[in-house]
Amino acid sequence: MDCVSPTVACAGGVTPSPKPSPTPTQRTIPAITLTDLVSFRPAPPRLASEPDGIGVAGLPLNLVATTSMQRLTGTLFDFPVTVRFAPHHYDWHYGDGATQTTAGGGATWAATGDPQFTPTPTSHTYTQRGTYTASVTVFYAPDVNFGDGIWRPVAGYVTATSTTQSIRILEARTALVAHTCVEDPAGPGC
Repeated sequence: MDCVSPTVACAGGVTPSPKPSPTPTQRTIPAITLTDLVSFRPAPPRLASEPDGIGVAGLPLNLVATTSMQRLTGTLFDFPVTVRFAPHHYDWHYGDGATQTTAGGGATWAATGDPQFTPTPTSHTYTQRGTYTASVTVFYAPDVNFGDGIWRPVAGYVTATSTTQSIRILEARTALVAHTCVEDPAGPGC
């Protein structure tokens, strides 16, 4: 007698045991793509400029994007899921045709201890006076967790763009004079 059936005794009186069925915790989680995350969107960054919305042609204007790692919960493939969005890089659009990509969102001059008009990794120097529209797009690297403690990276980036900020660039002119405008109110440039 061959030993092929779990219900028939085999030679020697040993009955093979049936294969165990998978437990509910041994579920199969499909591979996740960016398309699967369409209902999970990180909040856009907040964009600020120093000086506040105004600058001087030829001097650096500091732009700062405020954002952080974000976690959103929901359901994906009928499983509860947490999606984590970590800022990866920032694309700056200054409104004068110039763009730049940085690894961070920048910091205020006060936070770095630098004096006003000091160049920063996220600053921009406008060459002409006028009004420009600046914005920043943050590229977030997503990870998903199905409640099992394992963060699974998802290939690609999810983006969020700030609202635009109007930047007014003024022109400053200097003149060599013998006296200040207080000392000689009728002097050149006063």
